[in-house]
Amino acid sequence: MKTAFAGLGVMGGPMARHLISAGYPVTGYNRSPDKARAWAEANGGTFAPTVAEAAAGAELFVLCVGNDDDVRQVVTEALPHLAKGAVIVDHTTTSARVAREMADLAAGQGAFFIDAPVSGGQAGAENGQLSVMAGGDAAALSRVEAALMRYSKAVKHMGPSGAGQLTKMANQICIAGVVQGLAEAVHFAQSADLDTDAVLDAISKGAAQSWQMDNRWKTMARGEFEFGFAVDWMRKDLGLVLDEARANGSHLALTALVDQFYSEVQAMGGARWDTSSLAARLQDRKRG
Repeated sequence: MKTAFAGLGVMGGPMARHLISAGYPVTGYNRSPDKARAWAEANGGTFAPTVAEAAAGAELFVLCVGNDDDVRQVVTEALPHLAKGAVIVDHTTTSARVAREMADLAAGQGAFFIDAPVSGGQAGAENGQLSVMAGGDAAALSRVEAALMRYSKAVKHMGPSGAGQLTKMANQICIAGVVQGLAEAVHFAQSADLDTDAVLDAISKGAAQSWQMDNRWKTMARGEFEFGFAVDWMRKDLGLVLDEARANGSHLALTALVDQFYSEVQAMGGARWDTSSLAARLQDRKRG
């Protein structure tokens, strides 16, 4: 299956590499040609200087870019050049609205668009352990599922176009609440002069256990926040969540509050810190 991959950053680069390792002929594209060239040289793929050239004749077109506008631009440029009946898989986290728009646009040109945001972060991309939440045509997804499984541990069809993005929003709601709770637990343990490692050992064996606890407790306690998904990107995602909540009438008081807390982290200079930096905000408030 001739494949193109647009967006070779910390997520897309490893994902495309897994496809090459599995024998897929992948042409990569990135807005920075130097990054695309370096990726191709390091992984044995090829690169193209434009979206159109990358998409030429591709049966599978995968993208992992920044936001709604990026998706619109890349898909619009790619569509006229894809093979007939091609499947576009978008791993970008976007609004459900743009997913539906792109699905309609693709259908009008004889292609399929699958909104397929992922969870698992940079480590999941590197290790081929992402979880994919997909919306769109089920038969089209089935055609490309084997390719997606090259960098994923699970691919789940969630419903019609936009359902993948809505599922990712639910994922981000959960993460926001869990990270804030964990940050407060670390802050409380330190304020009480407890041995934080001992606290972790005790409470991680019970109902408080979570992925965030297993992977971020110790780094939170040490004030280390350089582990992947940045606050800027989380705020983008939570903005999508809150926009959708206003549209569907759901009440997300905690999510809105954590989004405000992340804005405070940005103001502290932590825009590129990872999402566990909510702990830094609490320490800063205590010092203040």
